[in-house]
Amino acid sequence: MNFYMPVKVYSEENCVMKHGAELASLGRRALIVTGKSSARRCGAFDDVTAALSQNGVSWVEFAEIEENPSVETIMRARQVGCKVEADFVIGIGGGSPMDAAKAIALMMKHPDCDRNYLYDKTAETTTVPVAEVPTTCGTGSEVTAVSVLTRHDKHVKGSIPHKIFAQLALIDGRYLSSAPAHVLANTTMDALCHLYESFIHSKATDFSRMCAEAGIRTWSKSKDVILGKRQATSQDYQNMMNASCMAGMSIAHTATSIPHALSYRLTYSAHMAHGKACGYFLTGYLKEADPEEVSHILSLAGFDSTDALEEYFVTTCGRDEVPSEILEETVSEVLANESKCKLPPFPVNEAVLRRIAGI
Repeated sequence: MNFYMPVKVYSEENCVMKHGAELASLGRRALIVTGKSSARRCGAFDDVTAALSQNGVSWVEFAEIEENPSVETIMRARQVGCKVEADFVIGIGGGSPMDAAKAIALMMKHPDCDRNYLYDKTAETTTVPVAEVPTTCGTGSEVTAVSVLTRHDKHVKGSIPHKIFAQLALIDGRYLSSAPAHVLANTTMDALCHLYESFIHSKATDFSRMCAEAGIRTWSKSKDVILGKRQATSQDYQNMMNASCMAGMSIAHTATSIPHALSYRLTYSAHMAHGKACGYFLTGYLKEADPEEVSHILSLAGFDSTDALEEYFVTTCGRDEVPSEILEETVSEVLANESKCKLPPFPVNEAVLRRIAGI
């Protein structure tokens, strides 16, 4: 067994301002990577820029990260970062800006390389420093080495082979207070998928399951908020962030499994939100696993059965009708990927994948 978590994590209220000097110590000029508006709306952007300015560090914003960021966007951001001579990257947002920040940091370190470097398994994985400030509670990207990008040339979405950890993660639940209910539902579902997939995994260890079990317990504390049974408190928002972070630590050691592998086609072709797309396959995945282990992790989250989990998913995220051709396509894609089929701790064949996909 091994446990490797090189990211320094702070999780508390006013986290960015309290640790602004450490953030600023990463370089002289930051390229701040965000989406179009959410980083400003929740207050995270103002906190980061204030912390940098107070510590004498300049910054330039790149606010063009789309949902499911493309290789083309990464290359545009690299161009901006190199032009202004930025020497570190700060990702503010959900999984898309944080994943993008890692890929941009890689390409800024290699300014003369073209986009093929992103997918070159033999290339050196060196980057300028990266800091992450999450504003959603699903991806856990602040503590994983994963960068998921969209390749329009191949009509796919997936991880680049380079494993890139941030140097610093600054987590503040306050940034969730302005998030719409559907965003909280989708992102907390993503976190739960991370937790369950990492526990029911061929690479699971006592260490990874330590993170997963703690994350599931923390996730469960705010379940009634997502169900609309009560209003969220500041502690709920921090719990959601912490559960997502622990889920990220879990999958940093195991990777995700079949629900995530099947989800990417739904995200790309059916334009389904990522967390919802993963949740679409979660119940089916658990039904294939060891009943005792499944019962254990369901109970940690307050579910008494897979049916109760499915009811929660339908209530909070909804189960959209997915065209059968898309489900057939995603099953075929995963079945053709031998490494993906080895991720679960049970045998995977076409019949298993079709049951998980509900076809």
